[in-house]
Order: sequence, then C-alpha cells, then structure tokens
Amino acid sequence: MGALDHFSNLFDCSHGSSKLKKRRQLQTVEVKVRIDCEGCERKVKRAVEGMKGVREVNVERKANKVTVVGYVDPAKVVRRVAHRTGKKAELWPYVPYDVVEHPYAPGVYDKKAPAGYVRYSQDSHVSQLARASSAEVRYTTAFSDENTAACAIM
Repeated sequence: MGALDHFSNLFDCSHGSSKLKKRRQLQTVEVKVRIDCEGCERKVKRAVEGMKGVREVNVERKANKVTVVGYVDPAKVVRRVAHRTGKKAELWPYVPYDVVEHPYAPGVYDKKAPAGYVRYSQDSHVSQLARASSAEVRYTTAFSDENTAACAIM
C-alpha cells in the first residue's frame, strides 16, 4: 500500500453517512420458464432485456431456460419474468448429472429435467444414501475379480 492509498483512505468520506449505492457484481442468472413457441421466447426475452444492468440474454427453448448476464439481482429477474409474461418462473434448479453423488436418489432425479441434468438437492439423507461401511468395503474387495490372490476359493 503506497502513501497515496494511505492518505486516500484517511480522507475518504464515502463510508458512513454516504448515500452511494453499493456496486453490483457482474453475474449470470439462470431462470426456468416454460417456453412453448417463438412468441413465448420473444416475450420472455423482451421482458428481461428492458431491465437496467442487463448485458446479454440467451433463451434456450428446448431446455425452458433463460440465461441473463449483467449487473442484476436474481430475485428481481425472476419477479420481472413472472410479472411481465404471466408465466411461472424460478431460479434454475438443475445441476449437471456428473456433479451429484447419487443422481437416481429420490428427490434428486427429476423426469422433467433436461437431458444431462438432475435436480440440485442439499438433503443430508440423500448424501448419506449409499455409503458403505469399512467392513463392507473390506468384504467386497476380498472377493474382487481384480484381486485374485486375495481369496483361495477363487
């Protein structure tokens, strides 16, 4: 930290009673909206493009997904889409299939999810679903086809 930075911090009047707004971060917001036709796609895109701070809007009709890049609040984007289009909108609830430990567990697997995606879940029951104890691991590796020397029966 240089001398100018030090003096700048000493005489800075921006914190405290200042009414300056905190600058928002550039972020990507993904929203799930049912999009049936080109008219719906155009309607959703126009609703979001008019927001302050939006840099880019990408609509994927087959996945029912709208991606918004800009200096925006995710809750405001969802509210704006729901209000302007009259459609049910929610934040994108899916994650790629590879990220989840047990993609076919109840509460994670979703038939309505696009190909390659499953519903994101932080349920502790799902994460504990198929954990093997140390005794189970020991028995299953003892009778493994890869380790033929471990068992005299094989």
